[in-house]
Amino acid sequence: MDTLVSSLQEETLTQLRQGLRPGQRSLADWQGGRLAVSAVPGAGKSHSMAVGAAIAIARHQLNGRKQLILVTFTRTAAASIKSKVKKNLQALRLPQLGFQVYTLHGLAFSIASRHPEASGIDLETFTLISPNQNHYLVKEAVEQWIRENPALYQTLLEGTEFDGEEAERLRRQSVLRTEVLPKLAMTVIQEAKSSGFMPEELREVSAGVEDPYQTLTIAAGLYTKVQQLMERRNFIDYDDMILAARRVLDSPKPRPIWQDQVFAVFEDEAQDSTPLQTELLEILATPVEGSPDPNIVRVGDPNQAINSTFTPADPIYFNHFCEQCARVASRDGTRLATMNQAGRSCTPILKAANYVLHWVNKTWNPNDAQNRPFRDQDICPVDPHDPQPNPPPTAQGVEIHYPEDIYQTVEQIGQRIQQLLTENPHHSAAILVRENRQGRFIGEQLAEWEKVTKIKVHEVGAGGRQSEIPNEMLKLLQFVDRPHSPDNLKAALEVLDKREIIPTQDLNALATAPEQFLYPTPLDPPQKKPVQIARKACCQMLNARLELPYYQLISFFGMTLGYQSGELATVQKLADRVWRQMEGVGEAFPRNRSLKAIISVLQDMVSSEDFENINEEPEEQPEIKPGQVTIITMHKAKGLDWDYVFLPFLHHDILPGSPWIPRSAQFLGDFTLPEIARAQVRVAVHNRHLDQTTDSHDPTPLPNPQEAWQLANQLKQAEEYRLFYVAMTRAKRLLWMSAAQKCPFRWSVFSRQGGDNLQNKEPATVLKALEAFLRQPKSANN
Repeated sequence: MDTLVSSLQEETLTQLRQGLRPGQRSLADWQGGRLAVSAVPGAGKSHSMAVGAAIAIARHQLNGRKQLILVTFTRTAAASIKSKVKKNLQALRLPQLGFQVYTLHGLAFSIASRHPEASGIDLETFTLISPNQNHYLVKEAVEQWIRENPALYQTLLEGTEFDGEEAERLRRQSVLRTEVLPKLAMTVIQEAKSSGFMPEELREVSAGVEDPYQTLTIAAGLYTKVQQLMERRNFIDYDDMILAARRVLDSPKPRPIWQDQVFAVFEDEAQDSTPLQTELLEILATPVEGSPDPNIVRVGDPNQAINSTFTPADPIYFNHFCEQCARVASRDGTRLATMNQAGRSCTPILKAANYVLHWVNKTWNPNDAQNRPFRDQDICPVDPHDPQPNPPPTAQGVEIHYPEDIYQTVEQIGQRIQQLLTENPHHSAAILVRENRQGRFIGEQLAEWEKVTKIKVHEVGAGGRQSEIPNEMLKLLQFVDRPHSPDNLKAALEVLDKREIIPTQDLNALATAPEQFLYPTPLDPPQKKPVQIARKACCQMLNARLELPYYQLISFFGMTLGYQSGELATVQKLADRVWRQMEGVGEAFPRNRSLKAIISVLQDMVSSEDFENINEEPEEQPEIKPGQVTIITMHKAKGLDWDYVFLPFLHHDILPGSPWIPRSAQFLGDFTLPEIARAQVRVAVHNRHLDQTTDSHDPTPLPNPQEAWQLANQLKQAEEYRLFYVAMTRAKRLLWMSAAQKCPFRWSVFSRQGGDNLQNKEPATVLKALEAFLRQPKSANN
């Protein structure tokens, strides 16, 4: 009987392996040690990893005491891989044991929580938070740093030119306290902590850098203050969790316990890992006895690394891992495999994506070859008899258009989508945008079109705006409670600006003198129209405080901000939640309950992140429903695909674009301090982690501000090209791209309140190059 079962299992194992494409079979054939798998978009990474995991579990007879660990980056992806592995084990007639699937932070949580004495974190007393630059901890840290470092702060205040004028001094103070320093703190904390850099190490590496502002010294001071405040309140963030898990695996007692339980680690989306996260997985995958080489398989696509400008992830590390594996010979050849076949898109789209990849690398700065945006790997179509063949193209497969303006762009997109989905109602369509404001503009323009055509429009960004509602309500309530506070006024103006209730303008200039802005006298200079609109909106909210019961203010503010149906439902849920919490603190809720008490309850709710908005789309993956048009940012589109994909507004100032210096902060010079610090920390991290695996590599000196700004520019442009590549490869049958002749100067300042204010814009150079390529005879671009 055992022989029969074994024979059946062997036959099923063979079938599972044969069902993989040649590039995918490296996962099924893996026997141990390091393996790097560099994949292309649509190559089936998750499917092949699930098959490789099931085969490894069967071959090595893994069980509850010796397990394979699979790691990915989102809970949705983890659930998907887990389901696929279980299905394969069921086909093998094996118990669904021998493996665990984690997100990386979930794995760190599991390790740290089981060994509080080694991790230094007791999760019964610590609170996990997600701080951002607007978090009250960061604001408090900035104020403390300013008080303790008057000389450094004065240097920032004076900037490049300062005539001592009082209004300008107040404006600069507002910019530094509410924008520059909070963002500098969060940027450096994200970059440094996730790479294992502590504040004192930042001070050490910054020694000798020619920087009149001493940017990294300031950043290290802010980093220290934030950490101290978090420790006092027993707060930890996700990077603290990784560091705590690393402390456990660095301890001699718990480390072998974990290593003895882990047979190997399979990592998905490895291009998004930081060095510290990779070290954690390699320690976990190293056998207690035997070969010092970890049993780790890392699968990723460095050409889809699109998070490196706002997280510490950098494709240079996965590329370096691939190069290491390519140099190490194993019994079956090198330890580097490539998944280069993909059946997602039609052949014309694959050719267009491959052309963009090679064009960008060819035109990239030859002095910066190490940081070229793309790894040289083409996407190849699958074999003719593949179970997932490349779909046939719609029309030519790739279209490029140049509408007159942004309004004609949306009109042309609507006409094309109506034609396509009318002919093929079971197909799906998506409009991918670079910024949320673009998505909101398109959604508003298609509102009437949706009613006429009966084609549902799903704007993904609307859900993100709902999650911001509690914080927006808090800011508006704090303003009407203390309207003469510059911080409260600016926060309220930022909400009004983001919701496009007021024209975009320099809010710092308004917030520095609240009384003069809100209640100008006849002796004050006349206010410009944008200022008048902003003042009117603020005064309406102040009048509401006097005329309405306090418990109606949240609902009134929801109407003031123009919330849609789902957002208004979330506002009502929020108001009900606030009232219930207040009723539990004493007597029944009276109509004249203190406004400060309402603010206090809401503040606790926001700081603890203890509120969920109402979801009008409860079903899974509402973004890819057939017969629907989805409006989504390029970043959120990663991992999804549609039959028809539309990419509007592809202009040169966005693709590849360049780092933007806000007008309010230009007194500091031709750069921004957060980007300077980010680039300098990147170099320091590269020196630490790449030196360890390179035979002869002299540390790169940290760049001065001008050099760091150039480096930041290169990093941003490289990522913009990769983001464009990701967006292109979401399309199956048709890729429609456009660059309107007239567009807003910047979408971040585009507002319905400011009028059209459209300017002539140049299309992205890569779009023009691609257009020329597509015009060539078919024989020339094969």
